Amino acid sequence: MAWRLFEEQDHAVLYQKYRFPSPSQIRNLVLSYLKRKKGKPFTLAVDIGCGPGQSTRGLASYFEQVVGIDVSGAQIEEAKKVDGPDNVSYRRGFAEELEFEDASVDLVTSGAAAHWFDMEKFMKEVERILKPKGCVALYCYRLPFELHCNDCTEQLTQIVQDMFKTLGPYQSEKCHIVQNEYKEIYHAITFPDKERVDDISFKQHVSISWIKGFFESLSYYQTFRKKDPERAKASIERMEQNIQQAMGATSNETVLEAKWTAFCLLASKP
Repeated sequence: MAWRLFEEQDHAVLYQKYRFPSPSQIRNLVLSYLKRKKGKPFTLAVDIGCGPGQSTRGLASYFEQVVGIDVSGAQIEEAKKVDGPDNVSYRRGFAEELEFEDASVDLVTSGAAAHWFDMEKFMKEVERILKPKGCVALYCYRLPFELHCNDCTEQLTQIVQDMFKTLGPYQSEKCHIVQNEYKEIYHAITFPDKERVDDISFKQHVSISWIKGFFESLSYYQTFRKKDPERAKASIERMEQNIQQAMGATSNETVLEAKWTAFCLLASKP
């Protein structure tokens, strides 16, 4: 991974607390694709840009071995703190330098991280380590997400949109790949047998404080915080207060519904 914005310990802690595992809709889609293209047995899956390992652990029931890779030592340490299945392990490494034997991996996956990769080098490594008919799955989430609660859904979603606008000037250029829904990444996948799946919708129930924590975990909020800590803190606290006020809630632990839309790129090695 050529970009290294997630290496501080406090940022890794935020990732562990406020990022979520890949939803079942994506996991089932990826596993179905792998079964259709390659078939069982499913021996080894590699999750790149794994962060603190939420999505890595979600693959444990389907593979003999799952390995999470992240460039950040702090993220890997957070992943190792979590009691997980015995067949899941983590190691520090780069998407462009995968330390696996040739033709040894059934599935390479990455959630909300591929926009940080050097895709040319990454695909060379993917082609090297995948078994014949092995698969790569790269997915991410469309932003902004929606918030739903009774009759104030529109107001809540506008508050989220306003916060993303505030953070806009602090985005890395790589974040524009997400906004373009991985179109550049799709074209960079060198396997001819490839497809994309759009509009994968899922919901989760979260607290107002979780929404605040999620924003704090974003790379561009962290950039904002480093450049102007007082303004960053005031902006995110104002967002939290506005959500609470719109809901008429007396606590920031009040729960509401977040609706997300994801997209996924799938490809199979010849």
